[in-house]
Amino acid sequence: MSDQRITISLSTIFSILLTVLLLVLLWQLQSLLIVLMISVILAATLSPIVNWAESRRVPRWLAVIGVYLTLIGGFVGAGVLIGPTVVEQTDRLITQIPVYSETLFNWVQGLALRLNTSHPELVPQLVNPQALTNWVFRSSQQVLLRSFGLTKNIVGALFSVILVLLISGYMVAGSKTLIQGVVQLFPHPWDRRLAAQVKPVSQRMGGFIQGRVVVSAILGVVTTVGLNVLGLSEVSLALGAIAGLTNLIPFVGPFLGAIPALIVSLSMGGVTWLWVLLLFAIVQNLESYILDPLLVGSSVNIHPLYQLLAVFGGTQVLGILGAVIVPPWVAGAAVLLENLYLRPKRIAEARAERSRKRETMNAENPTGDADTATTSKLVRT
Repeated sequence: MSDQRITISLSTIFSILLTVLLLVLLWQLQSLLIVLMISVILAATLSPIVNWAESRRVPRWLAVIGVYLTLIGGFVGAGVLIGPTVVEQTDRLITQIPVYSETLFNWVQGLALRLNTSHPELVPQLVNPQALTNWVFRSSQQVLLRSFGLTKNIVGALFSVILVLLISGYMVAGSKTLIQGVVQLFPHPWDRRLAAQVKPVSQRMGGFIQGRVVVSAILGVVTTVGLNVLGLSEVSLALGAIAGLTNLIPFVGPFLGAIPALIVSLSMGGVTWLWVLLLFAIVQNLESYILDPLLVGSSVNIHPLYQLLAVFGGTQVLGILGAVIVPPWVAGAAVLLENLYLRPKRIAEARAERSRKRETMNAENPTGDADTATTSKLVRT
């Protein structure tokens, strides 16, 4: 039996070591990568506004400064106007969580008794108010820690925000030079192909975020007004803000935003919770059938299952932040997959099918080409 030797070239060993070192480096720089991901999304979102201003003969650097100052001013103004009230009402909601969980437990127990369940004594074992409260606090803490793991404290969070603004601003201001410098690293013809995909990818990612932000802002205002009318004025602004922020998350966001309002309405007694449920049903239909088609349109254009998996995967890795920033990246990747692989594949298959049909026709009628040429000459004569 002959011995088999496995030989590994020096270049293979070098490539493996380089790949391992690169993965380790990326893992160590994961906070910076998250900042870069957010910066790219912000740049793609604001680029159309800057491009529009540049088309009106405004210098690009001046348009970038104006757009970012407007953005920062808008956030600061909103924080000054409604920030203290939102913080106060949110703190009130947090302090009342044990009361809300107890109310939810009593409501579930009463529902079980009304349904004539044969073992109502099992309800306290299935729904424990203290355990439910502890689970809510523990789960919220884990999600928040995962969401803001890239920042260790307030100073770190502020530094990350400033870094995102600076990097995204540089991307918008020097987009042409930056894109040219990146694509020239790839061999021909991939440099031209990738350069041609920058615009559609940016439009897909930016359009997704633009639509989600506008829709969420509108729904947050509508929810706040509706809850205020239904008698939840003491916490309506906080619940509306929660509904607006969670609506940024595709699919599951609207349901997450409705849960706190429903729990609070249950503690008020009566049928208030039914009116709140009806309010969120109307808001959801308003989003699905009016706002999304008008403001979001086909900016996503990927299967809903893939969007849902992107939300769950982003949440698992980065928390709430991942649920917001991963879907637009998936939408951008879908553009590359469509334009660089699926579309050329369909074109190649169509050409192969036409060639096969032509060969089949020639095989069935070998004199057809000659007859056609003779007929053409006679017609010209």
